[in-house]
Amino acid sequence: MKSFIKNLYKHRFEIFLSTQLLVLFGSLLFPLQYFENVMMPIFLLLNITSGILMVSKNKVVWLILSFFFLAFGFFGLDMLTKRDTEDYMWVRLFIYFFFYIVVTWHIIKQVWAEKQVDKKVILGLMSGYISLGFLAFFLFLTIELWSPGSFAGTLLDPEQAFNIRMDSLMYYAYITLLTIGYGEIVPITPMAQKAAILIGLVGQFYIAIITAVVIEKYIRHTVSKK
Repeated sequence: MKSFIKNLYKHRFEIFLSTQLLVLFGSLLFPLQYFENVMMPIFLLLNITSGILMVSKNKVVWLILSFFFLAFGFFGLDMLTKRDTEDYMWVRLFIYFFFYIVVTWHIIKQVWAEKQVDKKVILGLMSGYISLGFLAFFLFLTIELWSPGSFAGTLLDPEQAFNIRMDSLMYYAYITLLTIGYGEIVPITPMAQKAAILIGLVGQFYIAIITAVVIEKYIRHTVSKK
């Protein structure tokens, strides 16, 4: 069992990145209704399970995340049975937000600390950036739930179903992180505007600092091997 977990830990970046991509793009592989009602909760469970691998060497954090994993399992079952209430939504949002804050921090810390950069570390770098997008989404969603109408645009019709608006906020989170800004969604309230600025800055800092340092290590390691 220990060797199995150790082997999983060696491939933690690949596993976690794979589950992130399933959550983001799984709707391209399955019919939308089936994906949202059945596959999405499963992918989220896999994502949290694989995320625990990122912090498995830290027993305190591992125990905390294990607790949240069990809690998420309960709420995941509620999603599968379609028993969705506002209270459950807030608790799940808190769980996801806390989970991604902890895991993103550990990914960045581990990637930064690597002396020799290989393919796995590059995948970890990619996973860290995607994790920032999830954090941006949870931040924007929290603001929108707390103060409805904080974001507006052609993709955010108040008459739309909540899951469609969530997809739009996920889209907005990533185009803000990438500083693309097509303009279909705009922050209206001061809190939303400050959050958009924060996410844009974080995305640029990640590329300019974290990515640059890792790539420099990779180039230096490659040159030293020749």
